[in-house]
Amino acid sequence: MRALQLIDSWPVPSAAGAVLRPDGLVAARGDTAHPYRIASVAKVLTTYATLVAVEEGTVDLDAPAGPPGATLAHLLSHAAGYGFESEAPAIAAPGTRRIYSNRGIEEAAALVAQASGMPFAEYLRDAVLAPLGMRGTELRGSPAHGVWSTVDDLVRFASELLTPHLLAAETVAEMRTVQFGPIAGVLPGVGRFDPLDWGLGVERNFGRPRHWAGTRVSADTFGHFGGAGTFLWVDPARRLAAVALTDREFDAWALEVWPPFCDAVVDEADPTS
Repeated sequence: MRALQLIDSWPVPSAAGAVLRPDGLVAARGDTAHPYRIASVAKVLTTYATLVAVEEGTVDLDAPAGPPGATLAHLLSHAAGYGFESEAPAIAAPGTRRIYSNRGIEEAAALVAQASGMPFAEYLRDAVLAPLGMRGTELRGSPAHGVWSTVDDLVRFASELLTPHLLAAETVAEMRTVQFGPIAGVLPGVGRFDPLDWGLGVERNFGRPRHWAGTRVSADTFGHFGGAGTFLWVDPARRLAAVALTDREFDAWALEVWPPFCDAVVDEADPTS
């Protein structure tokens, strides 16, 4: 795939990426076995493990969690009212503003750990990483941003998102359904969106002007980018997914090179779209 060659021109020390479809890998570039800190892409993995716990009956999306009036679903969709930082208090009523929050994801993971009786790192490993063969992925800190992984492993995870086996298809459909919307908010490092749409642990603002993934992906796309210069998106309408990992912090450079890259991936994979 020629589009992947664009990775070589990115202003980063190192990078790797891949494109896949439900029947397998389309193409890859760079050292796909190299471990990178994936930053907030970790939120998708944490949410997936939480949804395994939901299906097992260990936790309930509608159960009270976080600040008064919030539920586990509020925590996973940045709608609980917490501020951005892990120690930030609630600054809005649940469901009234989309405030991107590490704390919400961390509290969701803590709830799973408490209800399951095991550390969340173990639950994540047993529920998601081991079944998918993600041996190069490790939680080393916050479940909101403290995961290291490889392109190879995230290809395995993206394949699961395209064709679920660990979760019921209905659960993944709910995961990518906009929660408590439409409500406005700010996507850190990108800008304000009204609405700022979010599913359970996944962003839902794709295909819009000024978006980090360009405008060629479909509006059905879901995924996440990370502050370590990483991203993963899945376009169920086109049956296509892409992963890219770098070792340069997200900044203006990413907003310059990611949109044309993602547009080129879509145009090459689906030229009739």
